[in-house]
Amino acid sequence: MPLDQATLSAPPLGSADLPLRGIRPNIVQSIRAFRVQELQDAAQKLGHHFLYANLAQAQTKQDILDMIGQQFMLSVPVGKNFDSLYDSITDPVHKSGPQPGFVAVLEHVPANAKFDKEAREQLLDIFRDAADYWGDRKIPFRCFYSFP
Repeated sequence: MPLDQATLSAPPLGSADLPLRGIRPNIVQSIRAFRVQELQDAAQKLGHHFLYANLAQAQTKQDILDMIGQQFMLSVPVGKNFDSLYDSITDPVHKSGPQPGFVAVLEHVPANAKFDKEAREQLLDIFRDAADYWGDRKIPFRCFYSFP
């Protein structure tokens, strides 16, 4: 079948989620080849919430909690520990009504003496647990992260 110019320029069916095609609906993974704008556009086309936090200026766990709470615009205070972060991105949001899905980006998660590898893994575990929480409710929750 010959291809004409209209076929070449037309987006493929289902291209709204093209950057997320092949990505499980409930996952936490490195941002790798994705660009933030591409993920934001995909979230918008899918009707999902887009949550973004740039953590480049964070030095401590408390900085990270404060920045995520502010930049995600969470209505429930995050507090001083990862459990309160988990609580603020799960149950109160679920109770506020039907949710279409989420694409979250944690950019420049710090790597320093005050926020070491173990702390980074604890943070990512919170988002993995949140992905499981939303997955149990059949709601997509994809989280992408990067290190500096």
